Amino acid sequence: MPEIKETTHLRDLWKEGEAQRMAGNQLALLRYRSNLLGADLRITNFGGGNTSSKLELPDPFTGRPVRVLAVKGSGGDLGSITEAGFALLYLDRLEQLKQLYRGEPYEDEMVRYYPLAAFGENRVAASIDTPLHAFLPFSHVDHLHPDWAIAIAASANGKRKLEEFNQEFDRKIVWVPWQRPGFELGLLIERAVKDNPVADGLILGGHGLFTWGVTQRDCYLNSIHTIDQIGEFILKHQSKKGLLFGGVEHGPVQDRKKIAAQLLPAFRGVVSSNRRVVAHYADDEDALIFAGSKWAKELSSLGTSCPDHFLRTRVCPLFLPWNSTKEDIGVLKARIQTRVLEYRAAYKKYYDTWATSESPKLRDSNPSVVVIPGLGLFGFGKNKKEARITTKFFINAIHVIAGANALEDGEVSHPLPQARYAEQSQQFTQLHNYVALPRSEAFRIEYWALEEAKLQRMPPEAEFSRKIALVIGGASGIGREVALLLARKGAHVVVADVDQQGASKVADEVGAIASPEFVAHARVDLSSGASLAEAVNFTVSQFGGVDIIVNTAAIYPVPGADGELADAQWAQTFLVNVTGNYLLARQTEWVFNDQRLAAAMVLTSSANGVVPKQGSEAYDTSKAALNHLIRELSIKLGPHVRVNGIAPATVVAGSTMFPRDRVIQSLQKYQIAFEDSESTEELRAKLADFYARRTLTKQPILPQDCAAAIVWLAGEQSAKTTGHVIPVDGGLSEAFLR
Repeated sequence: MPEIKETTHLRDLWKEGEAQRMAGNQLALLRYRSNLLGADLRITNFGGGNTSSKLELPDPFTGRPVRVLAVKGSGGDLGSITEAGFALLYLDRLEQLKQLYRGEPYEDEMVRYYPLAAFGENRVAASIDTPLHAFLPFSHVDHLHPDWAIAIAASANGKRKLEEFNQEFDRKIVWVPWQRPGFELGLLIERAVKDNPVADGLILGGHGLFTWGVTQRDCYLNSIHTIDQIGEFILKHQSKKGLLFGGVEHGPVQDRKKIAAQLLPAFRGVVSSNRRVVAHYADDEDALIFAGSKWAKELSSLGTSCPDHFLRTRVCPLFLPWNSTKEDIGVLKARIQTRVLEYRAAYKKYYDTWATSESPKLRDSNPSVVVIPGLGLFGFGKNKKEARITTKFFINAIHVIAGANALEDGEVSHPLPQARYAEQSQQFTQLHNYVALPRSEAFRIEYWALEEAKLQRMPPEAEFSRKIALVIGGASGIGREVALLLARKGAHVVVADVDQQGASKVADEVGAIASPEFVAHARVDLSSGASLAEAVNFTVSQFGGVDIIVNTAAIYPVPGADGELADAQWAQTFLVNVTGNYLLARQTEWVFNDQRLAAAMVLTSSANGVVPKQGSEAYDTSKAALNHLIRELSIKLGPHVRVNGIAPATVVAGSTMFPRDRVIQSLQKYQIAFEDSESTEELRAKLADFYARRTLTKQPILPQDCAAAIVWLAGEQSAKTTGHVIPVDGGLSEAFLR
């Protein structure tokens, strides 16, 4: 172990009191150590890295203690892993696999033995990195992907710079050339440690860092101090280097967030040619510096180095040139289409070049990261979390490239230190000291049968996964139930309402069902086109586009003492109940046109739209007008957008249109007995029961009933239905079509 000193950049998060409470439970301490490491993304990426401990546990067959490897399970995340997320395997059985190993061309076949080495009832899928941990002769091992360490690992002079680092910080970290993660690499690093018995860490060329310790605490300290020291080494070189990536060619655009929102639907539409995606936009300093730099195009074409990076970012991002001082947004939008098509063709060629008969099928040829000068980065994924993480991973790659550029100190000749054999060196591409993996190696990882198996283990996606819904009127009643039901079915939801506090509360409920990243909320005023445009733009900014528009909001004007409405009340009713829906469609139309993806709009009418009543003329005729507006909009917005509506009978429960005063007024009108001491909900239940008795099914119409109909109309099961208004009225014969 190296001498431990205070860290400069990282914090020691270990709390001895908390660790003491886990004394005697090494698996709990491994979980604790892992969570601390995963809490700082400078230490390792989301979902990246592995930790392990070698434990003594009683064999369930003999009761005698046996050596067991506990290692992070496949697909786990160090920051959130629990004790149940670690694979447990007999160490002696893993050692015996060396006798079965037939060499590197056959290393993938070793993975089928890992489940056979499972300890006891543990069935957690073992990571491909299992032999890397099993074959190192240390009790506790961390394999991490800190940007600073990968910067050395991905430098053309990385091995020499590692020697400088070792000398400067009195360390004994050993360089290991690039080898794809797997059984062969496990043997390679085992040999490296045997050949260097005083080693206190390993740098894997083009990959990452290995550290270890005698105790859980020793291992944690070794990891954070090693990363901290490497960070100090890299940052010192960067401060001397000055300008990054050749300097600035295009500075940040002033109104870039607004421009990004205008671009996102077009982007989302074209990169959803295989499967619909959700977007994330990043304009932080690192993204802007890289995107606007002189070397951005060439460095982007090299792609990322660490396997953890390009499994999400693909082999390389799409660099989309744009000169904001000479070209407008229209030019950029047009360029999106042509450049994405070119990217797809190039990616297909990459796949065809390296695929074999045993390779998994091509998954998606669209870019998952787009780099634009002056704007930053756009990331795409199956949901908001994946899109954000994908973007973050490329920012990690930017850090790596920046560190490698900073370490540049003259010409570099072949063979590069990343190459295990001299003849492999020419396969690696390098620019300004940054070394990218050979395309053949990138393909072997991206289309690895083992990675494909990991993807196949993922649970099936929900019905509305990858869909984005804007629910207006979502703070209460039917709108709230729509938002909750869409969330249960996997949608990303923006809850919008004139009651912003109520919208925020419902957004919290939605986040508890799905994920806080899958929901946002906004205030919206249906009577204002500007407010509706703001809500639509907000939705696009959050998630990249809109697939579903739902409006459940309306107003019911209450007549004065003389039983008549003021002129202003009549006008306001039509402004909100009819014009508001028209404005909503008009403010959303540009998104639908740019996306060119199938979408749905569901508006809320009423049984009153066909059943005339005394005293509700404004409300009833506004809903009749809305019925025809639905038909008009279905023609106007087709074929990409289906427009339908529902026509509920009176929904009393949870409705803001039925405050206590109106409920009492209705009870009096229908001569229904009640007591002033009864709660509002009790009074509402009486009124709802009265309305239910007028229907054929004799059941009150609930918000959940209406939400189910709305969500059906928003989904693929109603893909051939547009221009219709579906009654949800319990069988109200007066409202039968005629």
